[in-house]
Amino acid sequence: MSTNSDTVADRLATARAQVDPTTALAAIALVAALGFTLAFMQEPLAHDALHDFRHGAGITCH
Repeated sequence: MSTNSDTVADRLATARAQVDPTTALAAIALVAALGFTLAFMQEPLAHDALHDFRHGAGITCH
């Protein structure tokens, strides 16, 4: 059995080395836009569709 000492700090350092700032900004903007849509869109049909999408993506919301 091998031991793996990969830490969160190691993973963040790897991500910083591999992801350029433009890509990181685009990812953050996408997450923010989706969060805004999920939080403030209260149209029942759209809300239910987005809720089902979150569950399909593996996000636990309740």
